[in-house]
Amino acid sequence: MGGCVAEATEVSVAGEAAPQFVQGMGLFSATAIVMGSMIGSGIFIVSADMSRSLGSPALLIAAWLVTAVMTIIGALSYGELAAMMPKAGGQYVYLREALGPLWGFLYGWTLFLVIQTGTIAAVGVAFGKFLGVFFPSVSGQHWLWHIGHVPAWPVGPMVLGNMDIGLNTANLAAIVVITLLTILNTLGVRMGAAVQNVFTSAKVLALAGVVLVGLLAKNATAVAANFGVGWHAFWSGAGWHTVHAVQVGVGGPTAYVGLFTVVAVVQVGSLFSSDAWNNVTFTAGEIRNPKRNLPLSLAIGTGVVLLLYVLCNFVYLSVLPLAGDAGATTIVGRGIQFASEDRVATAVMESAFAGIGAKLMAAAILVSTFGCVNGMLLAGARVYYAMSQDGLFFKSVGKLSAKSKTPVNSLWVQWGWTCLLCLSGSYGQLLDYVIFAVLIFYMLTIGGLFVLRRTRPDAVRPYKALGYPVLPGLYIVMAMWISAVLLRYKPQYTWPGLLLVLLGVPVYWMWSRSQRGAVAQA
Repeated sequence: MGGCVAEATEVSVAGEAAPQFVQGMGLFSATAIVMGSMIGSGIFIVSADMSRSLGSPALLIAAWLVTAVMTIIGALSYGELAAMMPKAGGQYVYLREALGPLWGFLYGWTLFLVIQTGTIAAVGVAFGKFLGVFFPSVSGQHWLWHIGHVPAWPVGPMVLGNMDIGLNTANLAAIVVITLLTILNTLGVRMGAAVQNVFTSAKVLALAGVVLVGLLAKNATAVAANFGVGWHAFWSGAGWHTVHAVQVGVGGPTAYVGLFTVVAVVQVGSLFSSDAWNNVTFTAGEIRNPKRNLPLSLAIGTGVVLLLYVLCNFVYLSVLPLAGDAGATTIVGRGIQFASEDRVATAVMESAFAGIGAKLMAAAILVSTFGCVNGMLLAGARVYYAMSQDGLFFKSVGKLSAKSKTPVNSLWVQWGWTCLLCLSGSYGQLLDYVIFAVLIFYMLTIGGLFVLRRTRPDAVRPYKALGYPVLPGLYIVMAMWISAVLLRYKPQYTWPGLLLVLLGVPVYWMWSRSQRGAVAQA
């Protein structure tokens, strides 16, 4: 983590030195990207919906522990690939090298179309909504240009459409933030990393503050309801033979499932809140000593964030009863299950600091979402750059700025599509659809670890995946179980995601044919 900067040069076809990435990030900055990309607004919200399905304090913690185990195993497995191939593009490169260019492209296609850009749009609009706590005129209902409403369109177990298109003050705030951070990231990786370091540090302190508040502001009613004498109440509803009601699809029949199935069903919330830890691999070309710092940043970043996430959920259980009444007029009466607008962390802060708790939490979420948007903007552009270098994306996207050594064109293409998603109002629905696809790509990438061990046994591996082959194999088994459960019980989250991925196949053939034609002409 010294102050020296390594710069590589190569000679272009025209004989001029082509600009190359600057290795301007050390371990701290790399870890800040891991943590900053993971912590958005999900941890402050999703436990409400999860608790409505689980109905048990023990199962709520168990669900987050499953997420923690899977994420940390995934990060440790990616560490081997990252140290072996420390190149810009990260996961795209791993899939390309292990399984072939089609699989790499399908990942990059889905990342650009929805995963990265949709997440940036959703987190940006969340920033706008929480900004409304301080400035009421900033609202999703305050329209500046309302183009129209797309009516709901039921398709089997799914409901498409049902969204408003246009510019309101909330998505305007999102677009302003996304534009500002895109400009900052075009100035160089050091600028983007500096912003990330500051805001990640602030949001980690904010999460730690929520944990501290929970320790100091325990509610006797909540403790009795969620833990009881000898933790008897904690285990209520978590028996091996207890059945849980799960609605199949949207408006579908109710199915009654066991412990393992219901914990898998709610992973939609906890896994999504813990996602984007892989973003640091996209920036591998700009990290000093990546063979050491990439695996370390993945392990440290995921470990710290998931510890804080589990502690936060214990805090929620210490301040609010899990069970609640949607019609109750008090914070304690609504509980975790029916916290106002699912804002569990806000309810906790209001219990501790009546009158100002909501504003304190809103300020923390503003910091968190701002940092999350920055980290994802910085990282995502490097994947499209790598795709362009392979002839699988717009040619101009594969160029670096001679001055800042950053993929400026890639950053602006990402900006344009993200802003369109903000205006369309479709980002939330699209994100629901790709959670399953994200899980599939994680499985494929970790499967690629096994493939590369077989096909490239002599490749230099500065770090080898901890617990190989048992832990990576365990990840694949757990992910396959969750995927099977989601296919069965949450088809609205699975089949559309698969369709979006498969739409990339004809696009791949188009790009690859175009690339072959360009090579033949040359």
